[in-house]
Amino acid sequence: MFARRFTIVCLLMSLFGMSFAILVAEGRPARNWDQANSCRFGCPSHLRH
Repeated sequence: MFARRFTIVCLLMSLFGMSFAILVAEGRPARNWDQANSCRFGCPSHLRH
């Protein structure tokens, strides 16, 4: 009985977590890939491309 309730609670929490993650991801602005892949810590020039 306890295992069944625990399973149901875990499934409901995972559904809530996934739906919340979708809402958060939709609200964030799109990220520029050039800005995201920039090497800021003095990488060698052959690693920047």
